[in-house]
Amino acid sequence: MPSTITNNAPVTNQIDPVDHYIAGRWQSSPDRFATTNPLDDSVVAHIAAGGPDEARAAVDAAAQAFPAWASMLPVERQRLFLHAADLVEARTEQIVRILAVEAGTSTAFAKFQIAWSANLLRQAAGWGYLPYGDLLPSDTPGRFAMAMRKPLGVVAGFTPWNGAFNLAWRTIVLPLAFGNTVLIKPSEEAPISAGLLHAQILHDAGFPAGVVNVVTHAPGQAAPLADVFFESPAVRCINFTGSATTARMLAAKAGAALKPIVLELGGYNPLVILDDADLDQAVDATVFGAFFHQGQICMNTRKVYIDAQLHDEYLVRLAAKTDALVRGNPLDPEVIIGPLINDRAVTQMETRIQDAVDKGARVISGNQRDQRVFAPTVLADVPPTAVATIGQEETFGPLLVVEAVDSVEQAVSRAQAVPYGLSAAIVTGDEERGLDLARRFDAGIVHVNSSTMAGEPALPNGGVKDSGWGRSGHYAIEDFTEIRLVTTTHGPAKYPF
Repeated sequence: MPSTITNNAPVTNQIDPVDHYIAGRWQSSPDRFATTNPLDDSVVAHIAAGGPDEARAAVDAAAQAFPAWASMLPVERQRLFLHAADLVEARTEQIVRILAVEAGTSTAFAKFQIAWSANLLRQAAGWGYLPYGDLLPSDTPGRFAMAMRKPLGVVAGFTPWNGAFNLAWRTIVLPLAFGNTVLIKPSEEAPISAGLLHAQILHDAGFPAGVVNVVTHAPGQAAPLADVFFESPAVRCINFTGSATTARMLAAKAGAALKPIVLELGGYNPLVILDDADLDQAVDATVFGAFFHQGQICMNTRKVYIDAQLHDEYLVRLAAKTDALVRGNPLDPEVIIGPLINDRAVTQMETRIQDAVDKGARVISGNQRDQRVFAPTVLADVPPTAVATIGQEETFGPLLVVEAVDSVEQAVSRAQAVPYGLSAAIVTGDEERGLDLARRFDAGIVHVNSSTMAGEPALPNGGVKDSGWGRSGHYAIEDFTEIRLVTTTHGPAKYPF
């Protein structure tokens, strides 16, 4: 196979912003940590390393800003969101570069995130005009009852390094749109891409001081900040995107503190290819779903279940398309497959692939790497003895398992036999057949004749089971507001004593 590695993109210099953003101001810390380029470990920036003091200051700033933000007229908030959307688009070149050097993001994925984020901001600009309550009948004579939605208050958000730009916007915008203020703790793997860049845009768009706050921390030092969020009475909700392992710890803390928590977690996402599927369409859906952003997205396709009659020809076409994906420096616009985020991700890929191969699996494509740039890898004939490692838990990298099945029932039962329920997809020549099958999946998202990676800002994306709870789009009003019952009684009220 000819090499598809490219290394002709330019070297970048260090970038800003690098400090905490609290109460509308950039605030430095005496301690710093380096965020590095996953391609070559070159230093991208030296970031402020905060602790409990900065976290408490951010909580206080958000709490002080909440009353004015919650009472701001919808038209005033709308102008701010629309201005921010314009700035996102105007800064496309800068954002593409930052995402490439800090998070290993390809140009294609960076531009997708930019368009998605601008769309989210523009859609959220109108959410202030959604109905925020109901008039309710009452069995009490003369009583007029209203169920009114009110913002919670301060929402603390934890943003991830993968899909850093748009997922951070989701974490920020959904609570803001419904009248809450926010504080963000971005991943130390990509703090600029996952929070600081957003603070700069919102600051420049004119958002009031304290409405959005961002505090960064050194690797391994998230717990002291998180403890402040859980202990502070001003923080009314936790909003986390990340792994199920971390989510369990946070959910336990939230339970002890009696705080609601919204969770967007991982997924072991199946693609089911029925016997009437168009193979080229199936291959396209597979490659995009499995290998977009090097397989480092929670909605990536992890396993394909394909009718046995199509299996062999499908593998031939799948290998050809997979092998053609250009790998290398994500600053090169031709590159699709950039570096994995760190050495732990590389080790996980190698360990799981080797375990499966040692137990009898076949490598159909890939299983090569140049430093952290791992070739998209397809495995077939993975034996049951390897399923515990590679067939139940997501491998956050460009790894796909393909399994032949003899029936739709077999595909569904095997796809359901995992603890996750985020996204699933079905490829079929019969749309009604696909819709009927979609109802049988225990997943928060099911796409017919599309990829597991399909999503839009306004749609209610979210998972079930170990993939979390809560939904995006305007459906997030359920997560970031509370119902307050208000009644008024006409005339003198009557009491039993």
